[in-house]
Amino acid sequence: SSPHLVQVRERIRINGQPISRELFSKYFWLVYNRLEETKDPARASMPAYFRFLTIMAFHIFLQEQVDLAVVEVGIGGAYDCTNIIRAPVVCGVSSLGIDHTSILGDTMEKIAWQKGGIFKPGVPAFTVAQPERPLEVLRDRARERECPLYLCPELDAFEGGHRALELGLAGAHQRSNAALALQLARAWLQRRGCHGLGELKDVLPGAELAGRPVPLAPTFHPTDAMIQGLRDTEWLGRTQVLSRGPVTWYLDGAHTTSSVQACVRWFRQAALSRDKPHDGSEVRVLLFNATGDRDTAALLKLLLPCHFDYAVFCPNFTQVSVASNADQQNFNVTVENALTRCLENQRTWTRLLEEKGGQDPWLPAPLRVGGLLQPAPARGTLLLVPPAPRPLNSPALVFPCLAQALRWVAQGRDPRLAAPATSGAHPHPAASSGAVLLREAAAVRVLV
Repeated sequence: SSPHLVQVRERIRINGQPISRELFSKYFWLVYNRLEETKDPARASMPAYFRFLTIMAFHIFLQEQVDLAVVEVGIGGAYDCTNIIRAPVVCGVSSLGIDHTSILGDTMEKIAWQKGGIFKPGVPAFTVAQPERPLEVLRDRARERECPLYLCPELDAFEGGHRALELGLAGAHQRSNAALALQLARAWLQRRGCHGLGELKDVLPGAELAGRPVPLAPTFHPTDAMIQGLRDTEWLGRTQVLSRGPVTWYLDGAHTTSSVQACVRWFRQAALSRDKPHDGSEVRVLLFNATGDRDTAALLKLLLPCHFDYAVFCPNFTQVSVASNADQQNFNVTVENALTRCLENQRTWTRLLEEKGGQDPWLPAPLRVGGLLQPAPARGTLLLVPPAPRPLNSPALVFPCLAQALRWVAQGRDPRLAAPATSGAHPHPAASSGAVLLREAAAVRVLV
């Protein structure tokens, strides 16, 4: 799977656990040296990062003799390096969203074409409810590749009687992922000779059942192991809640318009439906960053209904690394580029607040805020310098480093984060202004 959150070993797991450092190191050098010895001298280049890890993952799964490998594509599908598997057991396409447009195309139809590139002759494939046109593209791709494609029934269809299926992952959008997971698990079990899970009917070419472009797969009674699997699934960084004293962090890796909408629904339900503190003082903070070719203005606009008191923008790396972990560094993006994007996000957020300020009683009066990054001669780090005349209540801040942003938000109230340095880290008025509110609020709710 990709990307990793903390350590690269998370991408290659056996029985759900990231492989050990020893195993990673052993296989890394084995694969690296083998490639080094056999590369074409005329075009002597090693595979790029993701390709190398893909080759390494396949090698590990073969050497460690796993029974079943679940492989997530990197980007797209058709031209993805994971797509060298000629005859998988089953293929699945989850809910489509607009992402990686520079590579996959800028419409849902183009993206559906890329995703359908993983379909293989005679290998069953499943997808979940999609908009009409992209679903038709998937159907056409399946026909072209002689692949039987089915639509997953909604999860409700599996909840016969009074037995609701509990999901370990929060958010209504996870129900379609769970429905897809059930079908993929069923396909594997049937391949292993397990019966009684509802047989898939062969789809006659061109047969469209009950007006659907794609036939519905039959439902079945989930096994006890499936029920437990759905309940115990956890995926860090997806609708994850960390309660640390008065500060509660809500983490979600949403990065498309559809997933950000799902994230907002989850956050409003998980955080904003909570009882208000007795003295009513609750501060809401957005901590935001986006990478790649994503339309950040469109994503930020979707976050406005959460009524944040502060929006904090910083790059997704830290100068003062908590564990000085090289796995957290991105060598494809310069610090300057990342900070420029943060400043653009700050300007976009301020503009959105101003546009909305006239119509929404929840939001404070619009404040004109810009920001300049100026080197601080003493430390050589980059600092946010808010312009006059009214910096003292700036709702949008930029920090040059993730550690500084986290410290400012927590203000020493999260036991695992040091308090911000009073001298040095951010002596500017804007950075100190909200500090009082954050230090005194009964509850601080942070959507990351």
